[in-house]
Amino acid sequence: MKILCTILAGLIASLNSLAGNEDYPIGARSSAMGNASVSLSDVWSAQHNQAGLGFVRDYSAGACYENRFLLKELSIKGGAIAVPVKGGTFGLCITSFGYSQYSENKYSLSFSKSFGNKLSAGIALDYLSTKIADGYGSRGAFAAEAGIIAKPLKGLTFGAHVYNPTRAKITTYNNETLPTIIKLGAEYAFSDKVLIAIETDKDISQKAIFKAGIEYKIVKEFYLRAGISTKPVLSSFGFGINIKNLKIDIATSYHQILGISPQLGLTYNIPAKNPSKIP
Repeated sequence: MKILCTILAGLIASLNSLAGNEDYPIGARSSAMGNASVSLSDVWSAQHNQAGLGFVRDYSAGACYENRFLLKELSIKGGAIAVPVKGGTFGLCITSFGYSQYSENKYSLSFSKSFGNKLSAGIALDYLSTKIADGYGSRGAFAAEAGIIAKPLKGLTFGAHVYNPTRAKITTYNNETLPTIIKLGAEYAFSDKVLIAIETDKDISQKAIFKAGIEYKIVKEFYLRAGISTKPVLSSFGFGINIKNLKIDIATSYHQILGISPQLGLTYNIPAKNPSKIP
């Protein structure tokens, strides 16, 4: 059974066109929107596009758990922290995929700075590790990320992000490198109630992936979300509840062969005392 789960974990990792060490999307809000997240700005920008942290004005912490295809061996766990300071915003993000026999982990430290209310840029340094039990050992490597977000018009936002532009390697076997992924996307807020987001992701050695999502605020405390993505084809939906400084997000994605992947996310914000002094 352990061998089967290890093989299945490798297959799932490659299902999204990556031969392991995938830059897993996390956060139930973006998951419900088809993971069209490159232009979003919240604590999970520490994973999706560090430039989004530049527009985060509150101290934030989040945690999420995805039970991928209802198999705990394929679960994805993540946590993120955003700390705004006078010169910008620091971010810390940790993600983990797999279980005791096979696991992939990522530790990321990022920094983002906004230039007024129209532009933000961010960078990150990552350490990625893969571990296989039963004597196979583990390997690790450093990688980098960078992104920008621009808001040229009211309600319109563009985002761009590159993961591992240096083509870092986690092993010398067969000259295998970590995936290099370029993301481009946009979002448009039709009003304070309706937001749509689209995105395309391109692993330089694979075909492009398309993602799209919508978020509808029914009332101040309750949001509905839905989305789609390709390669593999997934449909997703979910909702969010705001209780003062606590946000509870629930999402589910559906694969027509492998089934559903429910996800729960929690985010807690502590408002900055002088947000106007944080650029």
